[in-house]
Amino acid sequence: MYGEVKDSEQIKQYSQARQSRDPRFDGHFFVAVISTGIFCRPVCPARLPSEINVRYYLHAAQAAHAGFRPCLRCRPDSAPLSPAWLGVASTVQRAERLLSEIPPQPVSKIACRLGVSPRYLHRLMSSRVGMPPVVWQKYQQLLFAKRLLQQSSLSVEDVAVASGFNSARRLQITMKKYWKLTPSQCRGHVKNAFCIHRQINMTVYFRAPYHWPFVRDFLAVRAIPGTEDVTTSSYRRIFSSQNCQGVIEATYQGSKNAFAVTLTISNLSAVRRIVENLTRVLDLHADPQVIEAALARAGIPQSRLCEGIRLPGVWSAFEAGCRAILGQQVSVKAAMNNLMKLVQHLGEETDSGRAFPSPKRVADDPLTFLKMPEVRKQALRNLAVYFNDIGDERPEERDLLALKGIGPWTADYLMMRGESEPDRFLGSDLVVRKMSEQFPVNDEVAAPWRSYLTLQLWQLANERTAKAE
Repeated sequence: MYGEVKDSEQIKQYSQARQSRDPRFDGHFFVAVISTGIFCRPVCPARLPSEINVRYYLHAAQAAHAGFRPCLRCRPDSAPLSPAWLGVASTVQRAERLLSEIPPQPVSKIACRLGVSPRYLHRLMSSRVGMPPVVWQKYQQLLFAKRLLQQSSLSVEDVAVASGFNSARRLQITMKKYWKLTPSQCRGHVKNAFCIHRQINMTVYFRAPYHWPFVRDFLAVRAIPGTEDVTTSSYRRIFSSQNCQGVIEATYQGSKNAFAVTLTISNLSAVRRIVENLTRVLDLHADPQVIEAALARAGIPQSRLCEGIRLPGVWSAFEAGCRAILGQQVSVKAAMNNLMKLVQHLGEETDSGRAFPSPKRVADDPLTFLKMPEVRKQALRNLAVYFNDIGDERPEERDLLALKGIGPWTADYLMMRGESEPDRFLGSDLVVRKMSEQFPVNDEVAAPWRSYLTLQLWQLANERTAKAE
């Protein structure tokens, strides 16, 4: 019923994970309890219910759709998302992501973006996740509203706006209809949270282990001064788009398997999008055990594996493309010098610093301040024109490769870091080639995690350089 897990072997595995409160399974499934009508994360600290009263679901929305209310203690709305390797078809996977966006888009528009009819999308979601698209959207809004109610001091009216309900009355009606709860009941007592000038504190979780020093150092070397700031324990980013601007900061909390996030934003309707983009940049939904097993099979010695490796992303696909073009045939340091010039000359000035320039500003500028071949400047403008044309749509690899000055390495880098695609092996990269000779690897065996194999080889090269010094 409504996506309930029925496979006996899967239930046995989930039962063991639930009873041990194994944090590695946090977000992989949710535990619904018939006797209480509540669903929880497998790490919930509440007293363990009897197995006979338990039902398992892969998605929080499925448990909610089956009539269970979210636990006010373990906050199932804040669990890491289930990863792609669970085997969901790619179209459904992308549909889930698009239907989870807030504010919600019309189902007809999402179907068009997926290249299917609204009727087919309805049938696909109903058969694969147990509910029609509109209902999935509603539960994503409710789960996010609950998260804000419990983790911030935003007013109910502001929570309603941020979660796409537009009014506190609409939020209250919907919450009562689906959960028989009111926003006040969900809120409880908010501790250590505040909202000043639309500043929001939240917590985002990950599956341990998480190699923060690796992510931190990777981002620090590539951080844009005045736009990004990386400290021993935090990552901070200034952002700006057509309808909002602000700054977001994530502080690593290893003992909690989480990051404490502080967000200051001008438009509350963009909160969900900005927070989800941060989780992508920090790669918080990855499953490290599955990835490490794939890298070991590919030929990386167990003793040299980077435990808890993550794929550090770039804030936008356009920025990733700019980084890739500016990094063609030059060192990381030289690429960063050009990137800083690009932001200094064309970046948008905000109250907190300078944001990365929009595609339009780059497309319309002669880029005379960049000391690089004219053909590369033109490639940068070609990329900017393309991203200005597609707007918020996802870039297509075939379109990127059709642009003059964009080759396979640039496209792979853009998709690997800008879209956080997990299966991009940069085999033509000089460092990757050299390390592949020292550690003979079969990249095909690492699929669908070849982006992590690329990062692992880069890390091994860094370790060798540090040892030589």
